[in-house]
Amino acid sequence: MKYRWLFFTLSLIFVGKINAQESSANVANEKLRAFERKNEQALRIAFYNVENLFDTINDPHTNDEEFLPSSDRNWNGYRYHEKLDHIYKTLTALGGWDAPAIIGFCEIENRFVLNELITKTPWKKLRYNIIHEDSPDRRGIDVGLIYRSEKFRPLKHEAIRLNFPFDTAAKTRDILYVKGLVFKKDTLHVFVNHWPSRSGGQAVSEPRRIFAAQKIRHFVDSICNKDAGANIIIMGDFNDEPGDKSLLEGLKAKTSKEELNGCDLYNSSYPYFKQGKGTEKYKEHWAVLDQIILSSALVTRTRGLLVENGVSYIFDAPWLLEEDTKYLGTMPFRTYAGPRYLGGYSDHLPVFVDIIKKK
Repeated sequence: MKYRWLFFTLSLIFVGKINAQESSANVANEKLRAFERKNEQALRIAFYNVENLFDTINDPHTNDEEFLPSSDRNWNGYRYHEKLDHIYKTLTALGGWDAPAIIGFCEIENRFVLNELITKTPWKKLRYNIIHEDSPDRRGIDVGLIYRSEKFRPLKHEAIRLNFPFDTAAKTRDILYVKGLVFKKDTLHVFVNHWPSRSGGQAVSEPRRIFAAQKIRHFVDSICNKDAGANIIIMGDFNDEPGDKSLLEGLKAKTSKEELNGCDLYNSSYPYFKQGKGTEKYKEHWAVLDQIILSSALVTRTRGLLVENGVSYIFDAPWLLEEDTKYLGTMPFRTYAGPRYLGGYSDHLPVFVDIIKKK
C-alpha cells in the first residue's frame, strides 16, 4: 500500500512540474489564488470531452461493441483504468491542485464510468457526487456532471430531449440542465451539451445543431423572464465553432462584451476562435468545438457573482499534446487512432472558467 501511495505522490509531482509550464492555466491559477488572498470566494468549473469513456461490459441495448475486450480495439480493463487515471490527473492539474467544483463531461457511456472515476481514483476523498441521465444515443454515449457538495448544492436537474421534427429517426445526446446554489445562496444554471456531430457533412447536419441551440435558447429565455440577472453557464462540445450559425443565430451567443444587454449570452471562447487556437484538430485546422457561454450578468457585473472580464481558458498542458508529424505543430494526444491504441488522453482539450464572488 505504501508503494502505491508513493507512486501516486510522485505522479502528482510529475504532473505538477509539467503543469507549471502551461501558461494559460498558470495565469488562471495565479488569478484564482489572488482572489482567495483577498478573502473573496472563487470556484472553478470545467468541461471535458473525454473521447469514448466506455466500460468493458456489453450493453445489449446500445452499439457499444466497438469498446469491448473482444473488439478490434481490444478495449480491456487495463486500458479502461488507465484512461480513468488520465482523466483524474488532467482535471486535478487543471484545478490547480484544488479539483474543480463542477465538471461537465461528454462521451461517457453511463453513470457507472463516472462512479468509477470518483471512487476508483484518489478523488474518492473529495466525495464528488454525480448528476446523469441516460440518453437515447445509439452508441450509448451521454453527457454528465460531477460536483463537490461543499461547493455546489443542486436544486433540480432535467434531461432535455432533442426530438427533431424534420428527422424523427435521428437519436442524439440529451442536454443536461442543472440548477443549484454556489457559495450557499447564489443560484447558478448549468447546461451540459454534446450537440449532434457533423456526420454526413455540414449542410446535412447543421439543422440538428441549430435545433439544439434554439432549444437551449428557449430555456434561457424562460429563466430570464423570471430573473433578468440570472447566472447561466452553457458548456459543452457543440460540434460547431463560435462563428457558426448554430451559435450565432440559434443560441444568439454574442461575440463582443460591448454588445451585451439584458439577458444576452456571451461566447467566452470566441477570442480563441479569432486567434486560431482550438480544442480539437482536424488535419491542419484547430477548431474551437468545446466552448463556455455565459449570461451577460456574469460578464458585466463588477460586484457579486461574476466571471472577471468574461474570460475562459483552454487547458492545453504539454502532456495532453503530441507532435503532429503530418500537418506540423501539435495535436491532442488521443486514446486511439482508428483501431490503434495510442494510450493518450483525449482527442479534445478541456476548457474551464472561474466563478468568483467579489465584494
